[in-house]
Amino acid sequence: MKVAVYSLYYPDKSSEAFDELIGVLRKNNVDIHIETKFYEQLISEVKKINDIQTFSELNESFDLLISVGGDGTILRAITYVRDYSIPIVGINTGRLGFLATIQTDEIETAIEHILHGNYKTSERTLLSVETDPKNADLTETNFALNEIAVSRKNTTSMITVETHLNGEYLTSYWADGLIAATPTGSTGYSLSCGGPVITPDANSFVLTPIAPHNLNARPLVLRDDTEIQLKVDGREDQHLMSLDSRIVTLSNATVITIKKATFKIKMVELLDERFIDTLRQKMLWGEDKRN
Repeated sequence: MKVAVYSLYYPDKSSEAFDELIGVLRKNNVDIHIETKFYEQLISEVKKINDIQTFSELNESFDLLISVGGDGTILRAITYVRDYSIPIVGINTGRLGFLATIQTDEIETAIEHILHGNYKTSERTLLSVETDPKNADLTETNFALNEIAVSRKNTTSMITVETHLNGEYLTSYWADGLIAATPTGSTGYSLSCGGPVITPDANSFVLTPIAPHNLNARPLVLRDDTEIQLKVDGREDQHLMSLDSRIVTLSNATVITIKKATFKIKMVELLDERFIDTLRQKMLWGEDKRN
């Protein structure tokens, strides 16, 4: 089995998780490949990994990618996985962990199950974006698993986001920005701005304004085959667009077209794992200190 291991940083908690992970993979005779920049960081820590290969790009020959970190690490990992259909599983050394669901005290048990095929996959829809005029930063990675958002830049003034759905004018949001989120991203940035939680298997997107001045502007759930077109105006000549954690600067003359990507990401889940359970545990739904 050929497995890629990816991480962004290396604090003590991640160090312990990584050591245990590598031990389990070696015990099972896995062909291990560590992302190059992470490998160089590990070597500087005098880790005994000289016998492990590295990768700077992935291909169809990989059977699994294991992310060590939080949900943000997985969002970065998808830029390597792209449309190769490589399943991803995350070991959570971060905080909440909606995507990185393996806790550090269950690494050996969970990884053993996965290596022996005792898991299921949840296919997650992505968003893709095109701009007119084209932006060079979006040539290779024009997709996002959580959300694509436009927001103000270098100003405290609000922006106006003219919004069309399938070519039909919806409204012009007067706000700090606008989020287009997938069901996966509905528990992230969109949720913190008042958006709804959407189950991962729903064929929907959600538009969530960021601190709208129009008090009657509310999040809007859309079919995921809807084409969303945005154009920003404001006091500054430029604004920001983020794709998960990646940010580009666009001019206000840019027309942004957002739609469902042509591929999906496969998230690994253990057989007893349920989204509803995760929701209840992570967000403490139904918890009441009075009871």
